[in-house]
Amino acid sequence: MKPLLPSLREKKRYIVFDVKTDDFDNKKIENMIVETTLKFIGEFGMSKSGFMVLSDTWDGKKGIIKVSSKYVDEIKMVLGLIKGNIIVNPIGVSGTLKRAKQKFMRKEE
Repeated sequence: MKPLLPSLREKKRYIVFDVKTDDFDNKKIENMIVETTLKFIGEFGMSKSGFMVLSDTWDGKKGIIKVSSKYVDEIKMVLGLIKGNIIVNPIGVSGTLKRAKQKFMRKEE
């Protein structure tokens, strides 16, 4: 089976988010994001959106979510719907992982 041509593939975007909480645990926060996304757009919507929390990109209290370009607004809304003693703010969106890290993940001084 031949792979898809680049022009036929889904475009992806990387959403960089910031977490504000007292007790910071990467896995717990990732699970809360995934559970809220499941409640909001469902399993079928998650599979169509290509939703993925990139667990190896955590930098302090910032993380990255990979998603299809058509679902960026829905995922940004999901980040605002997370309940509990946690606030997740989307910082920015980029088309490449390298640019997302360069632009949004650097340390503020």
